[in-house]
Amino acid sequence: MSAPVEGSAKPRRATSTRPGRGPGKGSARGTGRRRRTTVAVALGVSSLLFLGATARLFVFPGRDEPAPVDAIVMFAGSPGRIEHAVALAEAGYAPTLAVSVPTVDDPCPPPIPGVEVICFAPDPLTTQGESRWTAAAAARYGWRSVLVITSTSQTTRARLRLARCYPGQVLMSPVSPPRRMWPYMIAYEWAAMGKALVVQREC
Repeated sequence: MSAPVEGSAKPRRATSTRPGRGPGKGSARGTGRRRRTTVAVALGVSSLLFLGATARLFVFPGRDEPAPVDAIVMFAGSPGRIEHAVALAEAGYAPTLAVSVPTVDDPCPPPIPGVEVICFAPDPLTTQGESRWTAAAAARYGWRSVLVITSTSQTTRARLRLARCYPGQVLMSPVSPPRRMWPYMIAYEWAAMGKALVVQREC
């Protein structure tokens, strides 16, 4: 038997490792990219849903064409409401015009021929108080239908509040607020709607 020849075994090639290319780093980097993409997509979808809900609830809410009713009720707030309410009363849509005047700075309209004008201070001085007053006045005067004047952004919440207090027919005739007021009013309406849905769920 011959002795093994030295150096006859083939040498193994050394495996070189480049800096920054260690095992698992590429897969970790890919996982991080996927996670960031997932978060970005989720944020995008959430933003679209939020914008869609804002538009549906506060910018383009359901509104009704004015029709003859027992009373026109104006909720206090942004400019343009009282002029719209008085114009509808003068046009003969109702024999009674009720106007919310929660503070001394809120004007009560002048007398309108052939129309009873009622100015009231709601309790509390909120949409909830105005809805409660409307229901109580409807029971007192026999109003089976009302035409409510409010702002565009307040329409959905006012309809919700009234539905909890008043069983009669409600028509909403909103007035768009000035453009400069939209950001504030939308933020306010989101907070107020949350309160109406979660905290104050009764009339």
